[in-house]
Amino acid sequence: MADDRPSPMEVLRNARGQLEELTGMAAESVSSFEQTEDGWSLEVEVLELERVPDTMSLMASYQVELDGAGQLTGYRRVRRYERGRADAHRPGGR
Repeated sequence: MADDRPSPMEVLRNARGQLEELTGMAAESVSSFEQTEDGWSLEVEVLELERVPDTMSLMASYQVELDGAGQLTGYRRVRRYERGRADAHRPGGR
């Protein structure tokens, strides 16, 4: 049955398309991607609110889970940020 598994590129394309269809928002990029025991796990960067200038647009990271066939089984927003802002990694959270 391993032959029935989609290729990583097929999973990426399908995940972006399925998330866009469900949320109505444009998936811009995939920032993490890994195969799991049950399928696939991705973090997808989404344009939530377009603003001018573009660096002020509101972006979000979505954690997306897919089964072994590449079908979306769940998603959740894990972070929101302005496009022009860099991550501030601080020990212990805030």
